[in-house]
Amino acid sequence: MSETTSEHHEHSMSRVLGRFDVLAVAFGAMIGFGWIVLTGGFLEEAGTLGAVLAFVLGGIVVLLVGLCYAELVAAMPHVGGEHNYVLRAMGSRPAFFTSWTLVLGYVSVVAFEAVALPQTLLYLFPDMLAGRLWTVADYDVYASWVAVGVGAAVVITALNYVGVRPAAMFQTVAVGFLLLVGVAMVAGSAVGGAGDNMQPLLNGGVTGVIGVLVATPFLFVGFDVIPQSAEEVNLEYRQIGVVLLVSVLMAIGWYVMVMLTVGSALPVGELAASDLAAADAMSALWGSPTMGTVLVIGGIAGILTSWNGFLIGASRLVFAMARSGMLPGWFGRLHPRYRTPGNAILFIGALSVIAPLFGQSTLVWLVDAGGLAIVAAFLMVSLSFVVLRRREPGMERPFRTPGGVAVGVLAVLAAGGMAFLFMPGQAAALIWPYEWVIVGVWTLVGLFFMLRLAKVAPSADAEQELMRAMGRR
Repeated sequence: MSETTSEHHEHSMSRVLGRFDVLAVAFGAMIGFGWIVLTGGFLEEAGTLGAVLAFVLGGIVVLLVGLCYAELVAAMPHVGGEHNYVLRAMGSRPAFFTSWTLVLGYVSVVAFEAVALPQTLLYLFPDMLAGRLWTVADYDVYASWVAVGVGAAVVITALNYVGVRPAAMFQTVAVGFLLLVGVAMVAGSAVGGAGDNMQPLLNGGVTGVIGVLVATPFLFVGFDVIPQSAEEVNLEYRQIGVVLLVSVLMAIGWYVMVMLTVGSALPVGELAASDLAAADAMSALWGSPTMGTVLVIGGIAGILTSWNGFLIGASRLVFAMARSGMLPGWFGRLHPRYRTPGNAILFIGALSVIAPLFGQSTLVWLVDAGGLAIVAAFLMVSLSFVVLRRREPGMERPFRTPGGVAVGVLAVLAAGGMAFLFMPGQAAALIWPYEWVIVGVWTLVGLFFMLRLAKVAPSADAEQELMRAMGRR
């Protein structure tokens, strides 16, 4: 092996992810546990048809942003996704801002899933709480509860550490089970569902639909983990963009299916009063509490797929930032045997290990703050799409988004509108002071790194210039 080839291998990842692996990672990241807990409230607020309409509209918003991603990931199939797009379109400082905020979003999901898993198991094993440790934000933390979250965090981190292929195989199996649960819901609705239970089809008019619409984009977040691992995808570049869009369409179909099947199971009043509306709906459709338990296990599969997907995304993004000098070089080391960003995975995994110690309440604050961060990144990617379409019309684009700049402008407006909803006085406003403090502290830490960052102008060679400026090879 020549010195050049050896050096390339030392710094390259393994291209081992096929079409179904990529679909499983993205779809699984989008389908967490929220659909089990929140469905009853959605149906009460907007009615069955209103909730469906809200998810279709929310899906269209996400699809617009997804179309920008699809073109950019095919044109720049490099690890770190957004990091590369904004760097080329706007330069080093905006790229750091985008990547740093997105890391907060990804970490918030990974940390929360470490709490969601033991919380969900409480529904199956209500007597599992033992060894009260302390109270955080009015939430009692128990040793047995922490042990479940920590144990799962160690397993998922180890799975990712030893290779992206084992992580993807785990994701595929878990998504397969999730899809089987979906088939059971549809079959149960066909046999035990009733159209009368769906009444009223529309509730609360436009206000009801908007109330559900506000929540939908955050249930669709996850397709963007595909660009993070683009260097590990073994597909034609155009196909990476296509698979990304298919994953979004699958998620839209999933949420619409859930609204219709759960809506047909029980009167909306009973669903709204339930802690786990979807599970109670499944029991009613099949006339068996066992099927409700099966659905909760499907929800656990959703937690694990979301957790796994965002760990993949977060670690690749941190790795990409370190590789170009935005973060300390320790984060940018590939494991010599497993070809994974081992140190970045260990760092994100460590955060998920300690997350259960803080209980559920504080993690909800983190997730809300992370939601704003992810939407801000969507806005920057959409802007980058528009900038690159105008400034580099001749750029090689294996996947070209139909509608071009017009679609990009719509995506910018959609992402901007989503970000506005987090502002004070709006429907999804962050809680003062807790959630704004998280955003503020994260921003201040980011400023520390950004002030040390070389200022590099936007260009096709921006990353190479940044690496040279920061003293990296």
